[in-house]
Amino acid sequence: MNRRSILSLSAFMAFGLTLLPGNAVSQQKSFRDQLIGTWTVVSWEQTNKDGSKFERFGTNPKGVNVFEADGRFFIMFARSELPKMASNNPSTSTPEEDKGIEGGSVAYFGTYTVDAAGKIVTLRVEASSLPNQVGVEQKLIISSLTADELKYTNTTGVTGGPINIAMKRAAAVAAN
Repeated sequence: MNRRSILSLSAFMAFGLTLLPGNAVSQQKSFRDQLIGTWTVVSWEQTNKDGSKFERFGTNPKGVNVFEADGRFFIMFARSELPKMASNNPSTSTPEEDKGIEGGSVAYFGTYTVDAAGKIVTLRVEASSLPNQVGVEQKLIISSLTADELKYTNTTGVTGGPINIAMKRAAAVAAN
């Protein structure tokens, strides 16, 4: 081959490599790395021991799951129609307001570990608005994890049977 053919072939190959998705040498993200980020709830449904279904946070639940790279997590779920406090002061709320808020929301945080082979995330709850969760290890069995979707079953919920949760990745927020 002459020098011109070699240069043409080299330029063509270099151009072709730039069209490949990502770096040709790079590897796909690990299971744990795919989990990291903020997820917003799409659905939350518990299966009771008698087989009936229960949507504690209603048909339009609100909430987030945040998995940090340092092994910490935060989760919050709430009904979209939580009662407002007439006094606007949580120290002087009525028993009815307290019952509606407590029954329609939960927030907790702690640390997590990932078993990629088993597709299991283990949460270790450090604090919770539901005190019965503190010190409990929750097992989340991941059934789907893509760039935009996270589906899992919490097999160790303290309020009854397994809970099926569907999440979508939260959209990035533009910095001011």
